[in-house]
Amino acid sequence: MTQPNRLTDGGRIDRTSPVRFRFNGLTLDGYHGDTLAAALLANDVHLIARSFKYHRPRGIVSAGAEEPNALVQIGRGAARTDPNIRATQADLYEGMEAESQNCWPSVGLDVSAVNDVLNPLFAAGFYYKTFMWPASFWKGYEYVIRRAAGLGRSPREDDPDRYDQRYDFCDVLVAGAGPAGISAALAAARTGARVILCDEQSEPGGSLLSEPADGITLDGNPAADWVASAVAELASYDTVTILPRTTCFGYYQDNFLGLLERVTDHMAPANRPVAMPRQRLWKVRARRTVLATGAIERSMVFHGNDRPGVMLAASVRSYINRYAVLPGKRIVVFANNDGAYRTALDADRAGADVTVVDIRPRPRGALPNAARAAGIEIVAGHAVTETKGRTKLKRVAVMALSSDGSGVTGPGPRWIDTDILAVSGGWNPAVHLFSQARGTLGFDPEHDTFIPDRPGQGTASAGSCAGTWTLAGCLAEGHRAGAQGAIAAGIAAPAPPLSDPAVSDRLAGEITPMRTIWQLPNPRPAHRVRAFVDQQNDVTAKDLKLAIREGFSSVEHVKRYTTTGMGTDQGKIGNVTALGIVAEAMASTIPDVGVTTFRPPYTPVTLGAIAGRSVKALYDPVRTTPIHEWHAAKGAMFENVGQWKRAWYYPKPGETMDAAVKRECAAVRSSAGLLDATTLGKIDIQGRDAAEFLNRIYTNGWLKLGVGRARYGLMLGEDGMVKDDGVTTRLADDHFHMTTTTGGAATVLSWLEEWHQTEWPSLEVFLTSVTEQWAVMTLGGPKSRDILARLCPDIDLSAEAFPFMTVRYGHVAGVPARVFRISFTGELSFEINVPASYGLAVWTALMETGAEDGLTPYGTESMHVLRAEKGLIIVGQETDGTITPPDLGMDWISGKKAADYIGKRSLARTDTIRPDRKHLVGLLPTDRGLVLEEGAHIVASPDLPAPPVPMLGHVTSSYDSPNVGGSFALALIAGGRDMQGRTLYAVAPDGRTTIPVTVTSPVFVDPEGERQHA
Repeated sequence: MTQPNRLTDGGRIDRTSPVRFRFNGLTLDGYHGDTLAAALLANDVHLIARSFKYHRPRGIVSAGAEEPNALVQIGRGAARTDPNIRATQADLYEGMEAESQNCWPSVGLDVSAVNDVLNPLFAAGFYYKTFMWPASFWKGYEYVIRRAAGLGRSPREDDPDRYDQRYDFCDVLVAGAGPAGISAALAAARTGARVILCDEQSEPGGSLLSEPADGITLDGNPAADWVASAVAELASYDTVTILPRTTCFGYYQDNFLGLLERVTDHMAPANRPVAMPRQRLWKVRARRTVLATGAIERSMVFHGNDRPGVMLAASVRSYINRYAVLPGKRIVVFANNDGAYRTALDADRAGADVTVVDIRPRPRGALPNAARAAGIEIVAGHAVTETKGRTKLKRVAVMALSSDGSGVTGPGPRWIDTDILAVSGGWNPAVHLFSQARGTLGFDPEHDTFIPDRPGQGTASAGSCAGTWTLAGCLAEGHRAGAQGAIAAGIAAPAPPLSDPAVSDRLAGEITPMRTIWQLPNPRPAHRVRAFVDQQNDVTAKDLKLAIREGFSSVEHVKRYTTTGMGTDQGKIGNVTALGIVAEAMASTIPDVGVTTFRPPYTPVTLGAIAGRSVKALYDPVRTTPIHEWHAAKGAMFENVGQWKRAWYYPKPGETMDAAVKRECAAVRSSAGLLDATTLGKIDIQGRDAAEFLNRIYTNGWLKLGVGRARYGLMLGEDGMVKDDGVTTRLADDHFHMTTTTGGAATVLSWLEEWHQTEWPSLEVFLTSVTEQWAVMTLGGPKSRDILARLCPDIDLSAEAFPFMTVRYGHVAGVPARVFRISFTGELSFEINVPASYGLAVWTALMETGAEDGLTPYGTESMHVLRAEKGLIIVGQETDGTITPPDLGMDWISGKKAADYIGKRSLARTDTIRPDRKHLVGLLPTDRGLVLEEGAHIVASPDLPAPPVPMLGHVTSSYDSPNVGGSFALALIAGGRDMQGRTLYAVAPDGRTTIPVTVTSPVFVDPEGERQHA
């Protein structure tokens, strides 16, 4: 198949490597080195997409990341398909399948184009006005809006590709590999600095890749040769990393930057190496950065400026010189600056019939003169006022401008037949990353654009992104920024003298100042002018003016009301133009209006790259204890507690869960039981001020706790509500061992670090998570002391020598151990801590030694029953973020004499001391064989009134226990401590009947605590 718009020679494509691809079911040809956009233009395909709101026909506008229109769906099937891909950045590969999106039944005949006919109904803010009334219609509105929203289709099956992430650091990171970026990287690399050079294009060179071979020379060689030589030198340094196809999308705090590398996107999916990811997310910390991100050409605003075939002039030049594609045989260049004449000259040399329309009355620079010498007609002092053509540009109307540019003159328009309208309205430096880094912007009135002013971090801007518009200036500025960046990064050796290459430009010379008219005049009535500012979101100049009339004076409000700059392109082409139109409508200036916020990412980042390898089984890692395999071999059932797999219960053959739990609970009370408690959070706290730190974190005192003693502690939030609990032991004057709940370990460590680092940095405290360092076994029950004594000869386990809430050091089964006298069951218990690698060996030894005494492994369900029998709480079950220590009957732990601790003041608030707060109590159902449902509401009357039903509280824990003689429960009930002995009612699961219960103390077993002190 021929490519009607492909030039016979030139370009940087590989003509020896043809590529066949499909677009909208049509088989087309291209070459390796093409982008999808270049290949489509080579095949004379201009209608690419439909616009978001009005479904107007849209074509290719640009050649890079600024593309607002040519968004396509690439790939077929339910898994490997990508929506909203810019055709201008999609490297062509063999077998590529692409199609238009947001259109039905086809891009040529889109039913939703009726929106364009009804455009007066869809002005800015129409959704705020249309869908507010009547409220009963909202469901219908929502259905229609959701059906119409979006652009492409997301994959419906799991992504088959792999994504990777990498952390790196460097002395100098250079974002952008154009002339300024390459020069900066060379200067920094020659000092020995570690340099990362990244660029979103497939090869370094930037704008130099779009120069004709005989256009600009550096040191007498074509620009492309200088690029190749510079890149070869950079590649020779071990300290330099060159990343093509890599977009620096985000600039964060402390010179931390996000890069997205498209590793294999340019390959056919079937040909991607298995060992390579599709994309890689780089997280880079740089000592200094050089931003050499270039500039983005502006379009101009006039009636019909969004028609397929209306393109940016510099992009047309890129397609001609880089991709050997002449987009049209008849080209009109519409300009307000001299730079666009380069496009006119290159198009003329490529064989196009070229006309230049210049809004300036007397363009006289070197470039306009060269165009005249080439026989190109220049229509000066005129403007394009409208375009014609349904799905492709056919002709444009040209009219003379009045002297002040506010109107048009003459009897009528001149119509010029054309295939392509190449528009150049000036240039906007790409200041996105600079602004993300909290740099401030200044305004350049000569070029009507924003430029970097004061950097917010260790960065420098170089080249056209800094407002430098000559090639020689860009090279010199890049060299200076790279060398200074290396020195600022601490590289002592200065860069060897780098003589900037001698630039020779046969078209260089005097220039005529540009002329800016934010919206070009039109003889039509204002309500009939469709002049687009943001083409992706179908925002017109009329929409912006409407926003001003309706009172939106803040540029951020105008942005949101009109949605300008809120598409996937973030308004790269039209934002400054929008500001100019807003400023004129407000009779103000652009600097006074201000600029909208630049936010990352610069271009969209796939969710796959953000997730990296953290998917499926790796999304939330499964954590197991060193004893896990023993539990599994014994038939244990497991439950997930946070990321941990914990043994839930150990059923014997044919045994139900209820029977297994009752057997385990009875064994602990009558003989002995063994629990794997390794998952408890464990935090090592050391430092001179460790005790003082705990004194402020917990509600009770810690300064006088003796070495070797342990204490239970409650941790509160600033609101006075219980946050976590646990036992902390003093191992030395400056050393504590804290335990936390399994699920709260990470949260508690983060909480401690936050207070230490932000509120009390003067305290000498060091916090280290040691959860995985220790395997923990809780041996409890009347026979636990006898069993442990057989394996622990060097610790006196007697009650006198080893009292409750203390710690001793010794050996268990020959393994060095910390043994704590702590109980979460109300039984005589020993919590044995050994290095994790010895956990299984010590567990096995305990089970073998205790077999003669009936030692029984028990799981978390039995642990819950046993602690509830004793009235002990589980944070998150007996608490819900609204419970204070007094609510739990723990006034004794709320240190009223303490100087201060987190949450103390909140405990004195009126709301936290009112008598009708919910209290923790016990419940005994009248029918002891009936287990209440956890969460069941507690009410005062057996007869449920019509909703809303007054609720006294709810059941927090509910079990059936052989040790209590049947079912029992814990509950939070308003004023519950004053209701002991009363009969209340739990709402049954059916929601219609009630179950009588008696309010009791929350302690059902050994209220005097004799068993745990035995």
